[in-house]
Amino acid sequence: MYTYKAKIIAVYEGDTVTAVVDLGFLHSQEMKLRLYGIDTPEMRGAEKEEGRKVRDIVRSMILDKEVTIRSYKDKQGKYGRYLANIILDDGLELNQWLVDNGHAKPYLL
Repeated sequence: MYTYKAKIIAVYEGDTVTAVVDLGFLHSQEMKLRLYGIDTPEMRGAEKEEGRKVRDIVRSMILDKEVTIRSYKDKQGKYGRYLANIILDDGLELNQWLVDNGHAKPYLL
């Protein structure tokens, strides 16, 4: 498991974001991240309305904010996104919060 500081610059879905990740030594990289271990409603199809609602909740919590990300051995998901937990400055773990508040389901990879 690796821990990095990052700034969230885009939220595509409740479980897919883009971040500028601080890799140390004055290096940063823009990366797509998939929230590890959860699944949120999709932005297309039958779940579209709920998908927008969850996306907007996530945007209000993390967009344009500094967060901590915890990735798992930099293991990439099937779409080439890195898998990560997002931790807010107050220590709140976004992934678990989304599940606890009914906005996401646990997803075993």
